[in-house]
Amino acid sequence: MVPRHARLLVASALAMSPLAATAADLPVFDAHVHYSHDAVEVLPPADAIAVLRKAGLKRALVSSSGDDGTQKLVALAPDLILPSLRPYRTRADVSTWVRDETLVPWLEERLAKSRYVAIGEFHVYGADADLPNPRRVVELAKKHRLVLHAHSDVDAIERLFRHDPRARVLWAHSGFERPDEVRAMLRRHRNLWCDLAFRSEHGSDGKVDPAWRSLFTEFPDRFMVGTDSYTPERWHYVVEHANWSRAWLADLPKDLAERIAWRNGEALFGAAPAR
Repeated sequence: MVPRHARLLVASALAMSPLAATAADLPVFDAHVHYSHDAVEVLPPADAIAVLRKAGLKRALVSSSGDDGTQKLVALAPDLILPSLRPYRTRADVSTWVRDETLVPWLEERLAKSRYVAIGEFHVYGADADLPNPRRVVELAKKHRLVLHAHSDVDAIERLFRHDPRARVLWAHSGFERPDEVRAMLRRHRNLWCDLAFRSEHGSDGKVDPAWRSLFTEFPDRFMVGTDSYTPERWHYVVEHANWSRAWLADLPKDLAERIAWRNGEALFGAAPAR
């Protein structure tokens, strides 16, 4: 693992580079932030908010295993945090939630008590999306008018849309799929958006990959950036990731860069208040 001081030096260098400076004022909507119980233990809520503001984030879509972390951040910065309800009470639920009969009542209880704009990020693959728990999650999203933030393969995404053709789905990591497969999915589903969290092949050295540029140009209103702080250590990357995103976004036309950086996130999540 790269030492923390080295990462901070890289972040500082990026922030001071001419390319980053060109886009230094570009707001960023981070569509993939986690603040789970293990992160709360090492990074107090006030410090977490300070990191997000230092990164120049306009908004952050935040979920957490246990949900308490998300609620702590909402209480401190309701202008910044858009809460998403993750169907995990602890990190161990990642691999068991689709079959855990105690999970749905917990979700329903949380939805009755707190405000959210989405359900997720949740992990579901293939035919597991047809199990009772994922089906109920789709129903709850429909009932409460929430976006589904799904870490899924193509098969599971298709099944989620069969459960509710009008569902709004944010595809975490763009499914880790190639641009041609992402294009095919976006053409099939007008209510599918993609985050670019934990991916770097679309932009490096301040340049956008030609295949991804073509995809961004065809679907200018369907992509968002995201850090994915799935472990506490990933919080060290939030500022660095925002600056790195600004660097490759500067290689796109201004309007397209602004859409991916923050306007698409605002259009999907920010226009309507959390319930």
